[in-house]
Amino acid sequence: MRRSTIVSFAAAILTGLSAATAGACDDLRMARGGVVTEVVDGDTVILDSGLVVRMIGTQAPKLPLGREGYPTWPLAPEAKTELENLALNKTVMLGYGGEEKDRYDRALAHVFVEEGGDAIWAQQHMVENGLARVYSFPDNRKCLDQLFAAEARARVERLGIWTDPYYSVRAADRPADLLDRVGDYELVEGRVLVAERSGSRVYLNFGRFYKEDFTAVIEAPALRLFAADGFDPLMLENAFVRIRGWVDDRDGPRIEITHPEQIEVLARQ
Repeated sequence: MRRSTIVSFAAAILTGLSAATAGACDDLRMARGGVVTEVVDGDTVILDSGLVVRMIGTQAPKLPLGREGYPTWPLAPEAKTELENLALNKTVMLGYGGEEKDRYDRALAHVFVEEGGDAIWAQQHMVENGLARVYSFPDNRKCLDQLFAAEARARVERLGIWTDPYYSVRAADRPADLLDRVGDYELVEGRVLVAERSGSRVYLNFGRFYKEDFTAVIEAPALRLFAADGFDPLMLENAFVRIRGWVDDRDGPRIEITHPEQIEVLARQ
C-alpha cells in the first residue's frame, strides 16, 4: 500500500469515526496495520508483519489455545468465526488510545477493517453482535461510550452471549452465587447500601454484612482517576449500579475497581 493510499485510508477512517461516534474516537493515534493473516480468537488477530493485535476495549469468549485444562467458553468458536468473516485477509488500520503494548508484546489497539472504501470498527462490530463484551483498563479508556452503547443494544436484543446463562448479569444481593464465580470476569448489578472511605480506599457495600456480602473496592490509584473525572464514588450511596470486573473472595465476594468505567450508574435514589 503506497503512502498516499495509507493517508487517504486513515483520513477516511477518522472522518467516518467522527460521524459515527460523535467525536469520542477522533483523537486516536492512527497507524498502518497491514493484512490480517490469522484470527486467534474473537479479540485477537495476527498481521502479515507478525504483529499480534489484542483488540483493546473488548473481551470475546475465550478458547483454550493450548492451555491444558482451560475450558472453551460458550460461543467462543462463533466469535472467532465472526471475526474471521470480518477481518481475515483484509487490510486494517490500528488506532491507539492509551498503552500501546502489553507484557506479551501484543499491540493494544482499536482495529478498523477496510471494506469497500469504508472502515468497519471491529470492536464495535463484535460487541453489537453479542460476541464480545466491554473490557477496559485504566491505561486504555478511549471509545468506551460507544462500546457500552453497542453492548446495551446487544443485551436488550439478546444477541449472542446474552442468551447464555454463562454471561448473565449477576445480582449483587446474591453473594453465594458470586462466590461460585470467583476468578471470573462478571457484570454485577445492585443497589449500593453504603459508600464509605476507610483510609486510602472507598468501599461500596451492597449488603449489611460486609464480611459476607458483595463489595466493590476502589484503591487510591483509581481514586485519582475518579477525581480527575469529577466522579465522587461516595455519591453512589443508594444508587443502582452495574459493576464489571474480576470477582475475588476477601471477606465475601468483591470486585476491585481500577478506573471509573467499571461502574455504570443505572439509577439514582
